[in-house]
Amino acid sequence: MDGLTTYQLAVIALGAIFFGVWLLVKGGDLTIDSAVCIAEKSGLSKMFIAATIVAFGTSAPELFTSVNANISGFAGISVGNVIGSNIANVLMVIGISAMIAPIVFDRKKAQVDTLVMILATVAMAVAVWAGLLPRWAGLTMVFAIVAYVTYQYKASKIEVDDDDDEGEDASPGNPFVMVTIGIGTLVIGSEVLVQGAVAGGFALGVPEAVIGMTVIAFGTSLPELTACVAAARKGQSDMIIGGIVGSNIFNILSVMAITAVVKPLVIDPRFGQFDLLIVLAVTFVFALFLLFVGRIGRIAGGIMAVSYLLFTFAQYSGVADAFVGVAAP
Repeated sequence: MDGLTTYQLAVIALGAIFFGVWLLVKGGDLTIDSAVCIAEKSGLSKMFIAATIVAFGTSAPELFTSVNANISGFAGISVGNVIGSNIANVLMVIGISAMIAPIVFDRKKAQVDTLVMILATVAMAVAVWAGLLPRWAGLTMVFAIVAYVTYQYKASKIEVDDDDDEGEDASPGNPFVMVTIGIGTLVIGSEVLVQGAVAGGFALGVPEAVIGMTVIAFGTSLPELTACVAAARKGQSDMIIGGIVGSNIFNILSVMAITAVVKPLVIDPRFGQFDLLIVLAVTFVFALFLLFVGRIGRIAGGIMAVSYLLFTFAQYSGVADAFVGVAAP
């Protein structure tokens, strides 16, 4: 009887995984097509649309998961989710997208976003080392993200050709409605996948910090992955860069900040060792590509993807915990 029950649960979980993947693929295509349409109609750059509307939408799973986890007393999942998602966004999402098609972009367009991403990451590092993100700091971060979006909105207005605006409309219906549906589909798809994985992780006795850094971070980064893969297939490099840089900024200045506003975020000292060093290194290397290279090719993408696999292996093999033990005073 127990075997049959386990089998039934396995079949249901497998069906949920396939359904979740299908939702993610469909949601990714719809989100990118609609976002491009919004950019063309509104006179806003594709990178701005990706760094705000798409990035905020695809960061919704991180926000819901982190706030709920912190309220429920699992602050480790909240912090691990943000740090792990930012690592996954660069190593996994950018890596896989670049393997599909080289990502080529204008370095000048990415300068402000990159600098904000660096500053946000440094602010997160300070909070992690301090072991606490209080409400006032969370509110300060929220004001910072509002100022960032306002500035980028004013700076990203571009000339719109009236003839083009009257011409083709690749996205059926209202593009704002369609992008909302697309992002909603991404959120639902990622939720279907992540819930089963979390339950399985707890059943196996995996620490909450590791679950947050890997399983939940991977699951909540799936919207970014599917959206960026769709963008890579359509040759929309600006959407990829804008989406990931924007998502990393939102994860810190919005997700982590709002989580702390709802309830002060107490941060486990373990994050200040191995995990924080990895996210700082990943962010720094990514910033070098954004500011000085202007291109992420297939080889670099492959190295990033393999690095993410090694990072995940380190979390589960005890390498990360061993590092923390050595680094601890």
